[in-house]
Amino acid sequence: MLMNKYLNNLKNGTDLRDSALGLKEEIRKTHSGKALAQELAGDFSVFTDLLTHEDPKVRKNAALILGELGEESLKPILWEAYQQEKILYIRADYLKALSHYDCTPYLDMIKARMDELDQIAVTPEEEKHVYCEQTALKTVLVKTEKSQKHTFIARHKRMEIILLTNRENREATAEQLYQPEKVRLLAGGVRFVTDNLDRVLPIRTYLELLFPIPGLELLEGSPLNMAEQLVHSQMLPFLKKCHREDQPFYFRLEVRSQLSVEQKADLVKKLARALEKESGRQLLNAPGGYEIEIRLVGNREGRFIPLLKLYTIKDRRFAYRAESLPVSIAPVNAALIMYLVKDYLREGARVLDPFCGVGTMLIERRQVVTPGALYGVDILEDAVQKARKNSSLAHVNAYYINRDFFDFTHEKLFDEIVTNLPSVGKLRNLESVAALYDRFLEYIPKVARRGATIVAYTPDFGILKHSLEEHGEYYIKKSICINEREGSFVVVFRLK
Repeated sequence: MLMNKYLNNLKNGTDLRDSALGLKEEIRKTHSGKALAQELAGDFSVFTDLLTHEDPKVRKNAALILGELGEESLKPILWEAYQQEKILYIRADYLKALSHYDCTPYLDMIKARMDELDQIAVTPEEEKHVYCEQTALKTVLVKTEKSQKHTFIARHKRMEIILLTNRENREATAEQLYQPEKVRLLAGGVRFVTDNLDRVLPIRTYLELLFPIPGLELLEGSPLNMAEQLVHSQMLPFLKKCHREDQPFYFRLEVRSQLSVEQKADLVKKLARALEKESGRQLLNAPGGYEIEIRLVGNREGRFIPLLKLYTIKDRRFAYRAESLPVSIAPVNAALIMYLVKDYLREGARVLDPFCGVGTMLIERRQVVTPGALYGVDILEDAVQKARKNSSLAHVNAYYINRDFFDFTHEKLFDEIVTNLPSVGKLRNLESVAALYDRFLEYIPKVARRGATIVAYTPDFGILKHSLEEHGEYYIKKSICINEREGSFVVVFRLK
């Protein structure tokens, strides 16, 4: 067994560098740190002795092994070794090992070290190692302070909000807002002022909720200049006003612009470090444990619109969607579709989704107008199982059948059919989609009553429209563009 081989080598003092590396990798691969700790029965000297070895890579991997063991008695040993380590490029590895432990006793020293690293003069080669150590320090800090999350308390404070929406149907969200006449339509959403966030959060047709930074419309200049603009704006007062706890905010930066991937990465790195320093660490960059996102959206002039996304506001609209498939429709798109066609849906209707997937279309149909009964059919057993779980979490009573729709019949005909139709992207073949749509239209009269309403979402509108024109049993009531670039539409039609 490789682990025993590596461990014996370390005990015998042979092939130390490769054996320490190999043992570390085996522990991580097999998640066997706790088991090894039990096997050693409290005697970890084979590893702790290596923390003073002359080879930095031996010290590094010995520290990482000690981290994987998870024994509290090793925590002060690792901390002491970290403080004594002189080689800059492996200091971060000691911190990675310490991140497995509760480092509350060292919080003040961690913060002091972060401040110290901001002040020291380093060469360009050393700079990346300093950055790695700072990142590792923050990781330990985030894990240690993870229980001290911020609580959002501004649900009834007056504030400006941006809701990002489907570009083609911004009005669908705007008309659901209080005083819709005061809503300003943007290219990809709506902007408005509210003093009651509880009226906004339940709306199911928006993609994201963002906040403009008060008093700061645009950012420009170097990363340091932009950090100064952000820190000296109303951003921090706004964040503090919205949250109860007085502690640093963990953030991530998101840049959406025409910059190259490399340029974005460079901007994020430099701006994040500058924000931490300029804010006196009231803002801490923590890509893996953030509570806020600072989003910079580039404009044509090369400047940035700064926005905030607060993860302290819980979005529970689609909490039921515990299960999905790669081809599943996004819940917000299903919600938008049902809202757009609500005038064609009937209360008490018997509703069928012949390609139900994980049940999202039926669940969102239930949110708009109360049906009489909901039935879903799918050829994939896995999809049906997932649909049952999602519907249970949504408290929606629906019947799911694992069957090919074209083999499905029911003693009672349905009043409505709502579905996300298979598309070229799913079937990989234009002819297959056309044939499926023809077959779908031919089969509907076997399961739906005369006058039944069919709501079909498809990215292949042209194929569906052609099939409908070829069948004389249907007439289109309405077609609504969902994504013009992709050619996706929701089509409402009726069986004559």
